[in-house]
Amino acid sequence: MPELSRRRFVVYTLAASTLTVAAPLGCDAPAAEGATARRSDVVVTGTDDEMLVLEITRDNKVVVRLPRVEVGQGVTTAVAMMIAEELDARLTDIDIPLAEARTRGNQFTGGSNSVSSLYGPARNLAATARARLVTAAAQRWRLPARVLRTRDTMVVAPDGRTATFGSFTETAARVRRPRVSSKPKPASRHQVIGHPTTRIDARDIVTGRVRYTGDLSAAAAKPTVVARPPTLGGKVASVDDRAARALPGVLEVVRIPGGVAVVAESFHYAFEARDALKITWSPGPLAELSDAAIRSRLRAAVPPLGRPPRGSAQLEERFEFAFVGHAPMEVLTAVADVRARRAEIWFSSQSPMGAREDIASAVGLPSSAVRVHVVRGGGSFGRRLNHDAAMEAALISKKARLPVKLMWSRADDIKHGRMRPAFQHRIRVSHAQGRVVAFAHATASVSEAWEGAAAQGGIAASAASSPLPSDSGLYNFGKLSGDSGSVELAMPLGAWRSVDSGTVRTAEEIVVDEIARTLGKDPVAFRRTTLRGKSVRAVLDKVATAGHWGRTMPAGQAQGVAVHEEYGSCVACLVEIDAADPKNPRVTKVVMAADVGTAVNPRGLEAQLMGTAVDGISTILRAGLHIDRGAVCEGSYADFRWARQRHAPLHFEAHILPTGGEPGGAGELGVPAAAGAVANAYARATGTKPRRFPLNF
Repeated sequence: MPELSRRRFVVYTLAASTLTVAAPLGCDAPAAEGATARRSDVVVTGTDDEMLVLEITRDNKVVVRLPRVEVGQGVTTAVAMMIAEELDARLTDIDIPLAEARTRGNQFTGGSNSVSSLYGPARNLAATARARLVTAAAQRWRLPARVLRTRDTMVVAPDGRTATFGSFTETAARVRRPRVSSKPKPASRHQVIGHPTTRIDARDIVTGRVRYTGDLSAAAAKPTVVARPPTLGGKVASVDDRAARALPGVLEVVRIPGGVAVVAESFHYAFEARDALKITWSPGPLAELSDAAIRSRLRAAVPPLGRPPRGSAQLEERFEFAFVGHAPMEVLTAVADVRARRAEIWFSSQSPMGAREDIASAVGLPSSAVRVHVVRGGGSFGRRLNHDAAMEAALISKKARLPVKLMWSRADDIKHGRMRPAFQHRIRVSHAQGRVVAFAHATASVSEAWEGAAAQGGIAASAASSPLPSDSGLYNFGKLSGDSGSVELAMPLGAWRSVDSGTVRTAEEIVVDEIARTLGKDPVAFRRTTLRGKSVRAVLDKVATAGHWGRTMPAGQAQGVAVHEEYGSCVACLVEIDAADPKNPRVTKVVMAADVGTAVNPRGLEAQLMGTAVDGISTILRAGLHIDRGAVCEGSYADFRWARQRHAPLHFEAHILPTGGEPGGAGELGVPAAAGAVANAYARATGTKPRRFPLNF
């Protein structure tokens, strides 16, 4: 990322005790000289909506209100590390609260771009603040600024004198021409960035101090649950709520397009009353549709591959991938207080600006009258890009004329929530004279025809994009071609971790193993000679060496490997599996290597890779959603069989290649490689060619 101009940083004097510096989020943001500061008693809540704002308070706290959401990926720690690096501040002195929904700018958390998009602005911001603090100290102590140093959120003089940053904020806020450089440090001087660091919120998470939406007592909101139809998109035909209303603790029962909501004094009372409702349901639009019919439609929707090159031999394969739920550990929860002229919502959102607009439209208020507080989430994997629960909470609050705390049960989210679309793939590899001369990949997926206004009372649904054609440009495979088709179904779909790559690359990596076998070549050696990029070859070499690729293994056990490149990063994964019992395979070892440029927090990156390994194990071996006559069969972790601790690899290791440069994306990077490696290991261990995933589907 090109360095941001010094002229595009603004220093605001908000109060005698505060230094506030703002940086534009991105190089293309307009110059900030004209931005207007708003006063606040404690923390700046948005000097400019397109800015990243840093405040240093008199009590020596560094506050950066983050325009992204923390959902367990560790972005707050990564940003705190960037700030600590350039300010020479202690991590314990840095606070990274989440910004509420803004009116403009980019507040989207997704696409594995949070760290890369914030890396330049955050570092420049902190370096600018440090230069002004050092200049302020030089003025007070009557010393040349160049002789002063900073450490531990303090300025240090040559004679040993120290003073906190907070003690200089009033003077620093008036500095216009710093006497020391305000450029970020070169990587060679990094003491924080690039060093494994424990999350700044780790202790609070494990001790229960972190507050999620369900922990909030905002607006004295009343516990609320919803009775939902047995089929997707089903509607209330009639309801008898007399027995429910007669139960203790029940405050209100209201109909909403998605079902019938019960507001009560506790969730215990709310669930009891929900179960006492007598509802007649009209079936949803998919009531006659089940898995076999969906697979048949998808198979028919896969476009033809065209003619292969003359004189070539063909390897052609088809693959099926099931629907997959997100199932974050924290169920969807939202607090809503909707009044006649205003509304206030608290929930975890990856897209709070869009949520505010949709909520405002649903409750009939201007967006300026709706305030959205962004709360950290207990997992997401793409689920919190959509705001179904917040929309429902707002509608219920308006109808009930009460502030509500709506909680979707686990079954609510699995049976009626967003899911990764089902996919089918058809891949043909053309080869001649021992090399691949053409690679064709056609796909079809379920795309969304979810009638938001009719089915969910104005809850808008973002349509799932059709999968991209083949990304096999990763390899020297001659002529590449691809096309995509879709089947529109009234299903609530959503982006799932790694989106299209989770099936596209997985299928391609399985085929790469197949073509290597067809040509009589070792899968790793074949990849090495056909991969285009040096970086992806390097990560492949690393896992092959670290994982002892090719070692002798007992019968029923085998290794598998796969690679992926995306988000300006690349990754390789080596898996060892014990499939002596093919119906109960166990991944015993996972070795991953990644090149993400600068890894701000290698420990956090290792955790991300470990999570993607479990995702790969789950989606290949165990976890998928079944559709039976318009209903999702699964409803809990008991039958949506995500990998548990006993399914996790006995040995996991991650290798971060220290290549430097701008950071790339990492949150979704490892899923396709892990999934491909698991599938390839299983195939080699069992001598089979699995083509439907998960295997137990």
